[in-house]
Amino acid sequence: MAKTTWGRKETIIWPQHRPIYTYGAIFIAIFLTAVFLYGRLRFIGTPLQRFYMPVYVRSSIFGSFSRTHRSDYRMLFLTGHGRKPSPTMSEDVVRGKTVEPGGRIIPLALSPAALQRGDDLLFRGPIRSYVDARLCDYLKVAVYKDDLSAILKIPLLGGAGIFLVVLPFAVTKDMKRQKSLKYGRRLKGPERLTPQEFNRTVKGNGIGFKTDDMKEMIRIPAKAEAQHMQIIGDTGSGKSALLFQVLRQVQGRGDSAIVYDPAREFVKRFYDPSRGDVILNPLDKRCPYWGPAEDLRSRSEAKALAASLFQPPQDRKGEFFIESPQKIFAFLMAYRPTPDELVQWMSNPDEIDRRLKGTEHAHLIDPRAQQQRAGVLGSLGLVADSLRLLPKKEEGNGTWTATEWTEKRKGWIFITSLPAEREALRPLQSLWIDWLVLRLLNEPTKEQKRVWFVIDELASLQKLPQLHTAITEGRKGQNPVLLGFQGKAQLEYLYGHLAEVMLSQPATSVWLTTKEPNAGEWVSKFIGKVEIERLRETHFDGTRSGHNFTIERQVEPLVLESEISGLADLHAFMKYQNYVTFFSFPYFDMPEVAKPFELRERPDDRLPYVPKTLPGTEELAQEPQPSAAPTEPQPQPNEPAAAHEIQPETTVPDDTTEQQTLTFKG
Repeated sequence: MAKTTWGRKETIIWPQHRPIYTYGAIFIAIFLTAVFLYGRLRFIGTPLQRFYMPVYVRSSIFGSFSRTHRSDYRMLFLTGHGRKPSPTMSEDVVRGKTVEPGGRIIPLALSPAALQRGDDLLFRGPIRSYVDARLCDYLKVAVYKDDLSAILKIPLLGGAGIFLVVLPFAVTKDMKRQKSLKYGRRLKGPERLTPQEFNRTVKGNGIGFKTDDMKEMIRIPAKAEAQHMQIIGDTGSGKSALLFQVLRQVQGRGDSAIVYDPAREFVKRFYDPSRGDVILNPLDKRCPYWGPAEDLRSRSEAKALAASLFQPPQDRKGEFFIESPQKIFAFLMAYRPTPDELVQWMSNPDEIDRRLKGTEHAHLIDPRAQQQRAGVLGSLGLVADSLRLLPKKEEGNGTWTATEWTEKRKGWIFITSLPAEREALRPLQSLWIDWLVLRLLNEPTKEQKRVWFVIDELASLQKLPQLHTAITEGRKGQNPVLLGFQGKAQLEYLYGHLAEVMLSQPATSVWLTTKEPNAGEWVSKFIGKVEIERLRETHFDGTRSGHNFTIERQVEPLVLESEISGLADLHAFMKYQNYVTFFSFPYFDMPEVAKPFELRERPDDRLPYVPKTLPGTEELAQEPQPSAAPTEPQPQPNEPAAAHEIQPETTVPDDTTEQQTLTFKG
């Protein structure tokens, strides 16, 4: 039976469990040590030292075991006419060739000094028995001037050093091999790497994250930045810490950024008026004047603006009471109204009738269809509360339009809100982000900066029609989109089946802990499954070996869903292409350089009465005087009824059956 190789094919050959890489390191060290020794003995030292080296090594070894041990050697002598033979010294010979009478060659020749003394013959003496220890001492003093250990010290240390350098790599490879034999080896699917391995494999030179595992940042390639990134995790898991790191690198590059900051964490750390930063929050006195008509450049754009402003709560298309207000609002934009004028028109149906009369939109609010008319006008007026919050030209901190900003790209944009007013500001915030995305879809010129979209808590916005386009088609704009949200269910509620497409588009995904039901399973599927090959040993009786080995291939998730839901805070999985890494990161904070919010005083925001804080005893009226009941003034039309006091009398019996009247002023 032909043997098959260890790999994808079936085999019953059990691979060796020995540390083969460590053995290889030992072999390499021994081989290189021999090379170093050969070089030391062959090319270093005098010609006579190289000639006597085998004799020196042999006599040194035998002499170290016994001081009386004897061995046979042939020593080198020189003589001349009328001169007695004498032992050869280093200065007597040079590198050359001398042929003995028997034809044997001595790789030495007499030096000029020896010839000048009258020596003209170099020969080997007869074989004689010498005491190894004494011969070793003679060679040490007369020829080498040093111990054999000192001569071989450098080559041996070199070999040992190489072994120590190679050994850690060999041990690591052996450990991986043993782990592969024990748990199986990856055949297909995503590959899980350490942060160091991830950097070596990906060779990232773009945005990165500081980790606890190494000094260098774990980075993605620069080309992957424009392919967008998403960070998913529960509140408090560390999303803001990662976003801080990204924004700090963006700031260091000098790029522009559009930051949706519902918690006002970033504006107080990155806002810089000298850079030309803009805060888009109508309740903040630093907000500039903006009007929807100011951003239009053609009638066709009015439809896109209206679609961003009027959105259904879920992924429902074709809603009559959503599309009809969109058409009417887009038509009204042709008059270039200010936000105040829009609010006035929405408060006066007759004004809208007058402007729509004779157009194709007039039938949408036909007075003969009262229910339809009321529904369309009611939906149209839903954005009036948001438009009423916008500052007037004389109240704003300058004038701003998304169209002009996307051309110059000067400074950063912070879109902030207070929790109490977030519901009223949501249409405006969604419109601003959507319109900026639309304007930045085109490829930038060489003079224009790159713009980063950093959207934290994406689900707190209403549906953004242009965001899906930016993620799926906007890579040529070279403007990275960084999305932060808590789970897939949030986006599915807003975008429906399109959420699956949006979540699959970012090239880089970072997952922190999430307790959302089914979220762990979704993340595990998103990371992918891996095909594992394992050797399985089966013991049985009746054969010579008593056991057999078979190969099993299994497909299993690379990361279990329980690993995602059980992640500690400040720990994350990151996937780029088919490479997955797990890392922990420090909590990253920055000093506050600006106020998160500066209230803008608005006369129309004041209550028509003095608000109460805590009800006190002074607010309880005294016993009623025996006078006639006061006559209440009637409220005027369009005047809040709460501005007038309503004083119903309520009688409360006490224990003494006395009647006391308490008057509550509204």
